[in-house]
Amino acid sequence: MGGHQINPPVPTPEEKPSMDQDYLNPSLPSQPFSFPSLKVEDGRVSQDNRLISGELDQVGPFSTSSLEIEANQRRRRNIYSEVLQSYDPLRVHSKILDEAKSKILSYVPGAWIDNVGSDYDVPKTTTLLLVGPKGCGKSSLINKISRIFEDDKFASERAQVSYKPFVGDGTYFLQEYMIPRGSTSFCLYDTRSLSDDKSENIDMITCWMTKGVRHGELIIRESDSSRLRSRMKCKTQEDNCLSTETRKVNFVIFVVHGVSFLKSMEGDDNEGKQYIQLITKVFNCPHLSFKDDKPVVVVTHGDLLSLSDRLRIRVHLGELLGISPAKQIFDIPESCDPITELTIVEMLRYSLEHADRNLPRKNWVLDQVHKVSVPACACLLINLGIALVSARMKHLNVDHARKPKSRRDRGTIWHKWLD
Repeated sequence: MGGHQINPPVPTPEEKPSMDQDYLNPSLPSQPFSFPSLKVEDGRVSQDNRLISGELDQVGPFSTSSLEIEANQRRRRNIYSEVLQSYDPLRVHSKILDEAKSKILSYVPGAWIDNVGSDYDVPKTTTLLLVGPKGCGKSSLINKISRIFEDDKFASERAQVSYKPFVGDGTYFLQEYMIPRGSTSFCLYDTRSLSDDKSENIDMITCWMTKGVRHGELIIRESDSSRLRSRMKCKTQEDNCLSTETRKVNFVIFVVHGVSFLKSMEGDDNEGKQYIQLITKVFNCPHLSFKDDKPVVVVTHGDLLSLSDRLRIRVHLGELLGISPAKQIFDIPESCDPITELTIVEMLRYSLEHADRNLPRKNWVLDQVHKVSVPACACLLINLGIALVSARMKHLNVDHARKPKSRRDRGTIWHKWLD
């Protein structure tokens, strides 16, 4: 759950979650801030008396000034309040969901940017790249997205999903999925999972972001064993591999396994923190960002966690990665319900809007040459020819003026000078 593009009707005071009055109370406690865990009752978000542990304390050093502590506590309360609203079932209405889906289905590349004109290099298909650690749920997310926009709810799943997420080969071949089927407006690219070698991940991502991605391409890493390389190459079908065009990546969706991230949050040693370190290192790779736009983040497997833990994950991720937990981090569990569907649509809209916003401009020189008409080119060539002829004639006149006088002419002048 997350996003900010769809604006549902504002609930009446009776409909608002009961947390508003308590969490926005200006009187703040002097002890470190703790946040009540939450649950859903009768279709509304409510709170109980349990308290979340010190994981909600601010990450990083802060001044001991009481003013800064209170300001920090108030800021965090506001963040939790904003994130909490995304889980409220009252914000989801069938009309809103239908309008949001219709917006995605009517999308064409470059349509969501003002005055796109001919100054931008608009692709035929907008490409969204999914990146994440092994078992994070990239393939499952693609299936959920595809199912939302399929007319046939009983259609088979498009992406292969491992029964045991952390066991097996996973995705070794780049896979392209048009959304919806048969469309050419935008596609999702399922990729090979990140490895434990951070530098290897950076090299792999840099290649995708600079050289593009191609459906069916086998991704082999230096750390892969010879046995694995042989097994993967046996699966390659030479007649189909690399048969499609290379696509430039227009935006990135970063997928995080919620349970694994929470375990890493609660880990005390360096080994327990490895998952968070992997996420942070790869997410901050400069090639994943488009100017100031960082990737959108999707947290999966939230259905295995309590609502309070899901809140903690989103807020902690936001603080760790420097993005808004309410507007750029989306909680998409395995469940299939209106809230999850709306969250998926909001995530896609955010990604497509930012992909359009960062379309590259055309090369200025080539663009100007392309705009010059044939008569203008002919006129330019004529003027250039006249200029060359004039320059040549001037050069000949100068040479003639500098030519030495004859002997008789020099003698006549000399006699006149003597007289």
